[in-house]
Amino acid sequence: MTERYAQVALPLPLADPYTYRIPSSLADRALPGARVVVPVRRREMVGVVVGVDVPPPPAAPRDLLAAPDADVALPPHLLELARQMSRYYGTPLGLTLRAMLPAALWGHSTVQLVLPEGRQTAVGGTAATLVRWLADRGGRGTVAAAARALKRPVWDVADRLQRVGALTLEVIPPDTSGGVATARVARMVGDPLTLVERDHRFKRAPRQRALYEALEARGGHAGVTQLLAAVDGTASSLNALAKSGLVELSTAEAPRDPFHDIAVSTQTPPPLTNDQLAALAALDVLPPGHASLLFGVTGSGKTRVYLDRIRHALDAGRGALLLVPEISLTPQTVGRVRSAFGAEVAVLHSGLSDGERADAWRALRSGARRIAIGARSAIFAPVRNLGVIVLDEEHEASYKNGEAPRYHARDVAAMRAHVEQATLILGSATPSLETWTRATEAGRVVRLPERVAAQPMPAVTLVDLRHEPQVEGVSGVPWTRVLDDAVTTSLSRGEQVLLLLNRRGWSAYVQCVSCGTVTECPNCSISLTVHRHPEMLRCHYCDYHEPVPTVCTICGGATPRSLGAGTQQLERLVAERFPQARVARMDLDTTTAKWSHHRILERVGRGEVDVLLGTQMIAKGLDFPNVTLVGVVDADTALHLPDFRAGERAFQLIAQVAGRAGRGPKGGRVVVQTRQPEHPALECAARHDVVSFLEIESTLRRSPAYPPHTALVHVVLSGPDRDAVARRAATVAEWCERTIARSELAVIVLGPAPCPVERIKDRWRMHLILKGASRDLGRWVRAAAPRLAGIRGDIRIAVDRDPVSLL
Repeated sequence: MTERYAQVALPLPLADPYTYRIPSSLADRALPGARVVVPVRRREMVGVVVGVDVPPPPAAPRDLLAAPDADVALPPHLLELARQMSRYYGTPLGLTLRAMLPAALWGHSTVQLVLPEGRQTAVGGTAATLVRWLADRGGRGTVAAAARALKRPVWDVADRLQRVGALTLEVIPPDTSGGVATARVARMVGDPLTLVERDHRFKRAPRQRALYEALEARGGHAGVTQLLAAVDGTASSLNALAKSGLVELSTAEAPRDPFHDIAVSTQTPPPLTNDQLAALAALDVLPPGHASLLFGVTGSGKTRVYLDRIRHALDAGRGALLLVPEISLTPQTVGRVRSAFGAEVAVLHSGLSDGERADAWRALRSGARRIAIGARSAIFAPVRNLGVIVLDEEHEASYKNGEAPRYHARDVAAMRAHVEQATLILGSATPSLETWTRATEAGRVVRLPERVAAQPMPAVTLVDLRHEPQVEGVSGVPWTRVLDDAVTTSLSRGEQVLLLLNRRGWSAYVQCVSCGTVTECPNCSISLTVHRHPEMLRCHYCDYHEPVPTVCTICGGATPRSLGAGTQQLERLVAERFPQARVARMDLDTTTAKWSHHRILERVGRGEVDVLLGTQMIAKGLDFPNVTLVGVVDADTALHLPDFRAGERAFQLIAQVAGRAGRGPKGGRVVVQTRQPEHPALECAARHDVVSFLEIESTLRRSPAYPPHTALVHVVLSGPDRDAVARRAATVAEWCERTIARSELAVIVLGPAPCPVERIKDRWRMHLILKGASRDLGRWVRAAAPRLAGIRGDIRIAVDRDPVSLL
């Protein structure tokens, strides 16, 4: 019989897959996309088969150890997507596959070495030592334990002993089950007892009778926990029923649904508007495999269009993917989608446990659920027969992954739509300049120009902090009379208020009033942020913290002053100025616990919060009709970051948070406090003029060229020694110049130079920027990234194609 071989990709930074021999016992399971357990040096790992019937390796191949699944984990279209991503981002295929499967499906297995009972084989040397070691332990032990005891690798010895029948290998993969949860279930045995039989059988066992009849009422099958709770029963009573043969107890898979208690609406949705009908008609004729931009003002009903387009896909027997950018948006979106599609919906995002994610993944892979909702990584959800992909708020930077593979979910969605011939809908009220340019050039912009029910966009007032006086008695927080009067008026009417300040903590930094010293993090090139409750200085990059100083550590001068107000200080001001108002704060400090976002937003929806204040997480996706005022306390916090997208992000943030106001019949207004009311981003946001801003921004990015007028690759080097990083960066820059010249690519190299944030977590950072046509940069990334990226001694090198930030 001809031997067969398989290529297996491992979740490691390896340039090429490993080749293994396929044992005849695994021939029907070792298929492309299947999970397998393989030996790797001194350990055993879970990998994914990426090719079969390949040539044998030069050295003697080792065998696949196990294939734990009845079906492949990754169907052919997702395996093809992984290959495309690997080529595009220059990332090893194994790392790409690692991002595509839930963490619970990876891991290390355990292999037991087992001596056959009664069999003796004459062996010597290390083999004899291994046999004696196993015999002393009852005839079995793990490979890892044997290697530690013998102080040498034992795989080769074990292989030889296995071939001569001196021992067998028993693979115990503890995590290949993918974190399946189980629960005890009860099932009635035989036909139900008659009333007379019950009277006789349960004459002195009323609790057993109550349990038996409760189980009958549930169709003869129920979870033990739910059954006992229903009649306040006891485990001993249920065990007695099982002992008598009336009930059978067993263990079954119990999928977890962390969103089971999310409120769903039972109201009939209003009829579609003419604009929504026109948008759906345009999307229905979108060719399979292509993308369209759904460009709708805030409150125009984009979600309703998404849901109807998903319904069309389901009616045609196909599945759907809906991606949202922020975990805080997911519960509200899940409620809307479940209201429309019930149990068809599975949720995938990083806030879930590994087991919960694996349960949702399995439900989609089996076809039990046909709609996936989630954040960035949900783009890999194994939806069967995918018909439509929706990327809501497509402009959001959170769709970019921060580690290898450094993919952007929007670009991967376009790849997947092409591979599976699905349609892609990119939705936004403030589209990214790249998406806007591509969509307009292709003639695929679908517009929703007005709010539902013809609600007007809220009026926006720009308040100049340079000239508008502060409210008397208020210090630290920019708080003008205009904003104060607006909050007072809204609260007096029983309306709700949103206040945005995109800086968490109490204040941005402390500065000595005598010598001007700003207290910085010892590990990062960043000032320490002042926090209260508990009171400390904290770094938002590495989480270093220290007590707030009472005197300057440099000159011993007077108590340092805090500057640059944060959300904690704003919360104190609002509570003191409006003591009757119920205030909630939503930032990273208040939303670390699971479902904390959801609990806060539920309170707002029930009218239990009068003022919701927070960072950018309150700016997106929230729909509360009683919010009539949005106040932007300081719009300048993001305008002048050293990044080419700073103006675009500031515009998007202001425009998005302004869109939270006036969604109900009461209308609304927006007050934006700034020291630069003449800035184009703020002027256009005040007019709700997205197109004009995009035209201005496109012009600014032509010279010097930045996306969409060129493509970028960002190469970042980091290490503990500043000079060593600088030397390596210079060497890498020269190497890049040489490889580009040899390949005759139209690419320029800028740098090396220190990153804007030069040190993070005690690692110094230098970067290079490569500019050129996407095709030329793609050729360079495919050839150079596998050789460049990774760890070289103490220095790490990251290659990021299509970066969203250069900080």
